[in-house]
Amino acid sequence: MINYENRPCVPGLFILQNKYYNKDMKKLVPQSIKNIYHLCQAILANFWYGFPSRKLKVIGVTGSDGKTTTVQMIAKILEEAGKKLAVASTINFRINGSEEKNLSHYTTESSFAVQKFMRKAVESGCEYLVLETSSHSLDQYRVWGIKYQTAVVTNVTREHLDYHKTMEKYRQAKRKLFENAKTAIINLDMESPEEFLNIATGRKFTYSLKDSRADVLAENIELGIDYSKFKIQNSKFILNIPGEFNIENALAATCVGISENIDLETISQALEKIKGIPGRMESIHNKKGLNIIVDFALTPNALDKLYSLLFSIKKEGAKIIAVFGSCGERDRGKRPIMGEIVSKSADFMIITDDEPYNENPKQIIEEIVAGIKNKKENETFWKISDRREAIHKALEIAKSGDTVVVTGMGAEESMVVGDKKIPWNDRKVIEEELQKFQ
Repeated sequence: MINYENRPCVPGLFILQNKYYNKDMKKLVPQSIKNIYHLCQAILANFWYGFPSRKLKVIGVTGSDGKTTTVQMIAKILEEAGKKLAVASTINFRINGSEEKNLSHYTTESSFAVQKFMRKAVESGCEYLVLETSSHSLDQYRVWGIKYQTAVVTNVTREHLDYHKTMEKYRQAKRKLFENAKTAIINLDMESPEEFLNIATGRKFTYSLKDSRADVLAENIELGIDYSKFKIQNSKFILNIPGEFNIENALAATCVGISENIDLETISQALEKIKGIPGRMESIHNKKGLNIIVDFALTPNALDKLYSLLFSIKKEGAKIIAVFGSCGERDRGKRPIMGEIVSKSADFMIITDDEPYNENPKQIIEEIVAGIKNKKENETFWKISDRREAIHKALEIAKSGDTVVVTGMGAEESMVVGDKKIPWNDRKVIEEELQKFQ
């Protein structure tokens, strides 16, 4: 991807991209002024790279939860159908099978980075681009000029209120993706799907786990600790990842496949071939007989769905041990909500750091703890700021058959503490800590 510091500068707006620009001063600049800068950058980037999206079928995926998994599922379906494509998501960038990790911590990168990636995709002969599209990028015009053929929304639940301030403004940003898309794919099970249905002007495909009006409806659902099964019409689907929320993601991807005239058999085969997605309900093999799961869940909605699933399928006598925190400099109001949600299903909780940025980590933890119900400190929940120590504690108290869940960072390769990025990966740390018990 393009070096952000080396991108062309828009005259008169150079101060906003100056690396020596004081952060406190930057906070004083209204977001509306910053967005003018982003718009100018996007316009320049489109001209600089020759409006490459016009030569691609761009599929944009937005939503509070499930975006990354849905992007990977769509890509697999298109590949199974023999299509040449590129992928840009929170976890990876891929062009015709050549892949690299996304180390930026951004769902959707700068306009110049995105446009450069699209130009490379065009030059590589790609027909499609599956682009994970954040509300920030939509609000800031960073995806201005991108010609979206298909817009997909997984859901809209509480997230990013530190930036958007209200849920209405958050939903409004998400709806921008649908304003000019030729095809709209909408989850009927999300709150107020009609907002997206009404703004869509082209073809519309809907999906659901329970609404019979949906174009794509999942039936005969069966859930396990490491799989999900269901039917669409008379076609059987098997996912090697669990949860109704992942069935929802699969239904969204199925709608994309159908909109591209791909048959259900091909779609089913493609989805079954996905053995796992890094940092998304990722299972970690171990010799302790534990069910160890790493997941990116960082919204109240995602945590609620995750722990509801684990609680519903846990075996008698088994315990659920949760390790999680909340990102710094983000929506503070969700923290006690997260604490309450997890405390309802988890038997033991370890509250820890999750990228504190420049916030006080101990304060973040205390705000989560404020929501915890029916737990006693140092008996059924612990406050351990060091994430490695927190993971070690979870593995230490876990017994064979128990489930250890580490959420919030997924497949990230670094943790932001202050102004530094510290090398970090939950899976690697868990595997290292497991070695200490052998």
